[in-house]
Amino acid sequence: MERADVIIVGSGVAALQLARHLSEDTNVIVFTKSDVSNGNSRYAQGGIAAAIGEEDHPFAHYLDTTEAGRYANHSQTTLEMLREAPGIIQELIEEGFTCDRNQDGTIDLGREGGHHQNRIVHSGGDQTGKRLMEHLQQQIRANVEIRDHHFVYELLVENEVCYGVRYKTEYETAVLTAPHIVLSTGGCGQLYASTSNAPTITGDGFALAYEAGAEMTDMEFVQFHPTLLNVNGKTHGLVTEAVRGEGAVLVDEKGRRIMDGVHPLGDLAPRNVVANTIYTEREKGHTLYLDIRMIPQFEERFPTVTALCHRHDISLSEGFIPVTPGCHFIMGGITTDKIGRTSVTGLYAIGEAACTGVHGANRLASNSLLEGMVFSKRLAGWINEQKVSGIPYTGKNKPLLLDPICDLPPRSLLQQKMMENVGMVRDAKALKKQKGWLESFHLDQWFSFDLSLLTSKQVTTLFMLRTAWLMTVSALEREESRGGHYRSDFPNEETEWQQKQIVQEKRKSNEPIHL
Repeated sequence: MERADVIIVGSGVAALQLARHLSEDTNVIVFTKSDVSNGNSRYAQGGIAAAIGEEDHPFAHYLDTTEAGRYANHSQTTLEMLREAPGIIQELIEEGFTCDRNQDGTIDLGREGGHHQNRIVHSGGDQTGKRLMEHLQQQIRANVEIRDHHFVYELLVENEVCYGVRYKTEYETAVLTAPHIVLSTGGCGQLYASTSNAPTITGDGFALAYEAGAEMTDMEFVQFHPTLLNVNGKTHGLVTEAVRGEGAVLVDEKGRRIMDGVHPLGDLAPRNVVANTIYTEREKGHTLYLDIRMIPQFEERFPTVTALCHRHDISLSEGFIPVTPGCHFIMGGITTDKIGRTSVTGLYAIGEAACTGVHGANRLASNSLLEGMVFSKRLAGWINEQKVSGIPYTGKNKPLLLDPICDLPPRSLLQQKMMENVGMVRDAKALKKQKGWLESFHLDQWFSFDLSLLTSKQVTTLFMLRTAWLMTVSALEREESRGGHYRSDFPNEETEWQQKQIVQEKRKSNEPIHL
C-alpha cells in the first residue's frame, strides 16, 4: 500500500490553505474527484468578511454573525474566528494577494446581508473565490501532490482509528494510507434541483464520515441563497449578494419592493429572511427581480454576474435580473473541535464539510471563505507539531456485492424530492414521506459491501442518498423553525431548542441524539 503523511480529500480554499501551511518535510497528497478548477471555492462571488474598518470591531462582527445564526452558534469558537479574521487578511496582503481598493489606496470594504458594517474584502469585484484559489495554488510547495480525477469512495477505519482511503481512477482501484486524513469536500447543494453549487458538490464527505463512524451535527440547517438567476423556471448560477450591497433592491413584476417593512435591514436582511420572503411572494404568483438600475458601471463591477446573464440572454440594459432562491450552503456537517478533529482518531474535517459551530443555524454572508482559511491554518499548525507514527493496520476487504440490492434512483428524482419535501418549507408529513422513500433503498446494506465494484456515478448516488437521509432525519427531529430550517408545523423559534444540537452517529440504533 502506498503511504503519505497527510491525505486531503477535496481541493477548495480550505484544502489548499491547509496544504500550503503544512511543513515542507510533510508528504501531502490531495485528492480531487474532478480537478482544482471545478468546485465551489472558485465560483465564490462574495468576499472574505473581516472587521478591519476604522469603526469596526471583531465583536461587532460577532454580534452580526450570531444574530444571523439565530444564536445557535458556538459563542467562543465564533468569537475566536472573528478575532483571527483581520490577521488572515493581513497575511494575504503581505503575500501579494490583490484586494479591491478605493482611489485613496484603502481597501474597498463592501457590505452584504446581515452585516451592519462594511467589512467584506473583495478581489476583482465578484471574482474573489477565483483569485483566492489562484493565489493559494501559487503558494503550494513541492511536498504537495494534487491528484485530479481520483474519487475517494471509502475511509479505512480499524480500532476506531482512521488510517487511509480507498479510491478509484479511470484505470485502477487502490489504497493510500496516512496518519492524518482530512475531509475538505464541501457541502451538498447538488442534492437539490435548484442550487448555486458546482456539479461536484454531492455530499461525499458527509457520507464518508458517517460510514466511518464520525459524529454529524445539525444536518437540518441548510441555507438557500435568495438570488440565483432564474430563466424559464430553471436556475443557472449565483447573483452575488454584493449586488444588493451596492444598492440593488428586490422587486416584483410591478416594481413593488418586497423587502419593505419585512426586516430593519431591508434588502440586506439575513439570507434566510430574504429567501423566505421571495419564496412566499413566488407562492402568491409573483415574479421576482433584482433592480440594478441604481448601480453605475454594473458590468465592470460585476463581471461574473454580467457574463452569467449574457450566457442566458438576459439584457442588463433594462436593469432587471430575474431571481429565485436555491440551495447554497449547509451550516451543519461533520462534528469537529476548534482544530478540525472529528470524533474518529486520525480523521479531520475543514471548510463547509465541517460543523465547527461558527455559523449556527444560518451563515452570515462571506464568513465561509474566512472559516476555511482560519481553521485550515489552525489544523496545519497542529499537524506540524505531531510526531508521525507508523500505521500498524491492514485494510480489511468488505464482502463482494454479487447482485444489486435494488435499483438506485436517478439524480434528478432525488433532487426533485428534496426540493419538495426537505426544501425551504418543511413539515412532518413531507419529511416522513421523504425518510420512508430514502430508506426504501436499504442504504445500510449497500454500504456493507465492496463499493469498488460499482461505478463512480453509482457510488455518488449512494453518497447523495445517505446525505439526504441524514438531513431529513435531522429536519424531522428539530420541532421548531430556526435560521435555514423552517417547519410550517412548528413555525416559531423555541427557547429550549436554541442551544440544542442534533447529533447523528452510525451505530446499532440510527435514531438521532440531542446534546
